[in-house]
Amino acid sequence: MLNSYYTVKSEGSDEVIIQKSRFIGHVKRVETEEEAMKFIEHIKKKHQDATHNCSAYMIGEHDLIQKANDDGEPSGTAGVPILDVLKKRGLKDTAVVVTRYFGGIKLGAGGLIRAYSSTTSQAIETTGVVKRQLMQQFIIGIDYTLLGKVENELRNSEFHLDKIDYLENVQLSVFVETQKDKLFQDWMVDLTSDQASITKGKQDYFEMDV
Repeated sequence: MLNSYYTVKSEGSDEVIIQKSRFIGHVKRVETEEEAMKFIEHIKKKHQDATHNCSAYMIGEHDLIQKANDDGEPSGTAGVPILDVLKKRGLKDTAVVVTRYFGGIKLGAGGLIRAYSSTTSQAIETTGVVKRQLMQQFIIGIDYTLLGKVENELRNSEFHLDKIDYLENVQLSVFVETQKDKLFQDWMVDLTSDQASITKGKQDYFEMDV
């Protein structure tokens, strides 16, 4: 598993007008090629009256699955520019479809490349990017009298308070970078004067807005 990587939030879109042509960028996080293909087909059906539905996706820890499709635009002017944006942004597990409704003015090869690149970038910005950091979850059990102090310190620390469960004792779910496990445990012991129960939970990716 990668220690961290960047991807998009779940799904989003945006639209730009370039020389009277409508370009609509659709973005979705996908984890398999099958998911990417289903997304592309969904957009094609939704915009079946469009002039083109050009697409690209990049999937896998090491970007082993990469595909680009010009969907009738001149070769290399649509799918590849979309894919290039994903590469330059370092985005994994991401699929993009750019729908074009032709407005009557030809853009030329250079104009098409710029149009598909800029639409992709705009749609990604609108959708939002996250950093997925591999982290260790800890479940911290404390008495209610310690909640104010511990919650405040956690929210001002480098550790990530995920949620609080108000049970017989308070249980806080905290995510910690994997290499900082011991640092966190020692910090929590000091903070609570060793009055907290500290249990390791799952190891998972924690998402942070970029």
